[in-house]
Amino acid sequence: MKGTLVLAWVVARKDLQVELRTRERLAAMGAFVVLTALLFNYAVDRTVVHPGSIAAGLIWMTLILAGLLGLGRTFELEKEDGAFQGLLAAPLPREALYLGKVLSNAVLLAIVTALTVLVFAFFYQVVLPRNPLPLIGVLLLGVTGFSALGTLFSGITAGTRMGETLLPVLLFPLLVPLVMFGASATASLLGGFPASEIFGTLRILGAFTLIALAAGVTLFRFIVEE
Repeated sequence: MKGTLVLAWVVARKDLQVELRTRERLAAMGAFVVLTALLFNYAVDRTVVHPGSIAAGLIWMTLILAGLLGLGRTFELEKEDGAFQGLLAAPLPREALYLGKVLSNAVLLAIVTALTVLVFAFFYQVVLPRNPLPLIGVLLLGVTGFSALGTLFSGITAGTRMGETLLPVLLFPLLVPLVMFGASATASLLGGFPASEIFGTLRILGAFTLIALAAGVTLFRFIVEE
């Protein structure tokens, strides 16, 4: 198990180094976040709807849509360079390859999530909680669960003609529990409720994330070997 985690970190580090050089996915996701915040800032009638009351839902919606821009290109570089077959031929456990991809996606998405929260807090005058740890926990569980499922389904769609177009069609139905409980917990924390109010939701998000990771580790081998 330890060796698998070490190899997963090697895969993740390689992907992150490539992203730091190109910044393609970060730039696309970051631009999407800012443009979405600007759009809703002028689209919402503040005399009818208080921005803070919808901020949590907008944060999660933006996070999911921005994440899809990045997840859709999880295996794109390997496909373009023909390196993916080399990865499969290498003595690298499939579990390590999957976990490494999940880790690199989660790191990128965590950066975008932080940007999303700050941008919406600025535009919607949302007061962030004094103790940010519960909010960070909710968002990190969401990021990890989303990355786990997104990486798995990105592997499925990478070999198809429809590619990134097919990814949201397959992924969105499975993300309903994650978004529903994540947005609910985020709204409670931004509304000033104590962290004790969301312990049950945190357990549900944690269970969802663990199930997503377990499913990915189990199924990824069959996906790439096809």
